[in-house]
Amino acid sequence: MANIFPRWSNLLPLKIAVCAGSAAAGVALAFTYYATPKTLTVGYQPSQPIPFSHKIHVDQVGLDCRYCHSFVEVSGHSNVPGGNTCWNCHQHVQRESPKLAPLHKSMNPAFPGYDGKPIEWVRVHKSPDFVYFNHSAHVNRGVSCQSCHGDVHKMEVVWQDQPHSMGWCLDCHRAPENALRPLEEVYNFNYGDADVLKYTKDQGVKTTKDLGLKLKEQFQVNPKKSCATCHH
Repeated sequence: MANIFPRWSNLLPLKIAVCAGSAAAGVALAFTYYATPKTLTVGYQPSQPIPFSHKIHVDQVGLDCRYCHSFVEVSGHSNVPGGNTCWNCHQHVQRESPKLAPLHKSMNPAFPGYDGKPIEWVRVHKSPDFVYFNHSAHVNRGVSCQSCHGDVHKMEVVWQDQPHSMGWCLDCHRAPENALRPLEEVYNFNYGDADVLKYTKDQGVKTTKDLGLKLKEQFQVNPKKSCATCHH
């Protein structure tokens, strides 16, 4: 009697086992890589052409975020300051600092090696091209820079403080009251529970979250949670 199955089918179970094992290993490897901060870039801290210290400029000098990031309230994107913004101060302040050589090279015609080219800052925070995020929509409804970027005012060198992943964004959209502030406090990095009494004396409002719930109702904040919210 002839064999029902061809001879090559003898190796079929082995081939299936190898394929299944490879697939399982691939899934495990992908999860190990893509579920780590390495992919979400938490802690990413590139060196910049000028060692700009937010701690000095924001915490000590008291500069408002909007002086440098001037588009944040009116644009979907927060701009990186051009050389003119830096030169407004540093043509007078710390002129001789060797750290500012790239600024002089860009802005000072009398500086040896002047080429007039813009400073090439290294971008720290970047959403994928398929993700739509509007800065102005968030800050104009009481979401602080601090909620997404951490304690920038304490950073000598800026790093990515939060993952900015889809799940992380959805957590905020599901409970926006945790991030909402009065509009005049959006750029205040020292805002906390002690500031709440300045804005309300309502019974039961004692914490920033309590006030956030009031602001959510007042501003009619109802963030969308569908895929189309960010993936246009």
